[in-house]
Amino acid sequence: MCFSESVSIIAGSGLLVGGAYAGVKAWTVNKRYLPVSLMPVFAGLQQLSEGFVWSGMTGGDSQLVQASALIYIFFTWFMWPFWIPLSVFVLEPKESRRKYIFLFFAAVGLGFGLILYVPHLIRPEWVDVTINSRSLAYEGTMLLDFLMPRSVTNALYLALIILPPLMSRYRHMFYFGLTLIGVTVVDFLFLRYAYISFFCLLAGLATVHLIYIISRNHCRHECPELFA
Repeated sequence: MCFSESVSIIAGSGLLVGGAYAGVKAWTVNKRYLPVSLMPVFAGLQQLSEGFVWSGMTGGDSQLVQASALIYIFFTWFMWPFWIPLSVFVLEPKESRRKYIFLFFAAVGLGFGLILYVPHLIRPEWVDVTINSRSLAYEGTMLLDFLMPRSVTNALYLALIILPPLMSRYRHMFYFGLTLIGVTVVDFLFLRYAYISFFCLLAGLATVHLIYIISRNHCRHECPELFA
C-alpha cells in the first residue's frame, strides 16, 4: 500500500484470504467465476510486493527495491490489461455477441502488457521508485514513451481494464467497471503525486466487490442457464 510496509502487508494478506475464499467458492459454484476470483489474489500479491518495496526503501536495500518493484509493475502493466478482459470473456455467455469482443480486448491487452513490462526486465534501471509525500511513486522510462505521450499510454491502459466490465451483460461486473472509473477520477484529481500506487491500491480494494459477487452467486440471476 502507499503508506507503509505494515499496511501493505495487512492489505495484501486480507486480499489473499478473500481471494482464496472466492476461488474455493468459484470451484464449487461455477468454474466460470475462477478467473474473476483470481483478481483479489493478484491484487493481494501486488500489495505484498509493495510491502517489500517499502522494506527496501526504508532499509536502503536497492536490490530489494528493484526486485520487488519489478514484481509490482508486473501486475500493474502486464496482468491487469490482460486478465480483466479475459475474466469478462470467460464469464460472458456463449450466445453473447460481445463475448469475442472481450477476447479481442484480452489479446490486445496481452500484447500491450508485454510491450509495457518486458523492456523493464531488460533495462531494470528504467524503474525509478521514490517516496513522495509519504507515498511510493513509480516513475521512470517506458518503451512507448519514445512513440507517444504517456497520457496516451495511460488512456489505452484504462480503456483495456475499464471497458470490458462496463460492456459485460452482468450488472455487478458493470458496477465493478463504474468503480474503476471512480478510482480513476479520484486518482487523477487528488493523488497524482503517486498515481500508480494509489490506483493499484484502490482498484485492488475494489476487487472485494468481486468476492461478494462470487459468494452470493449474483450472475446466476442474470444467466440461470449457466449458473444454475
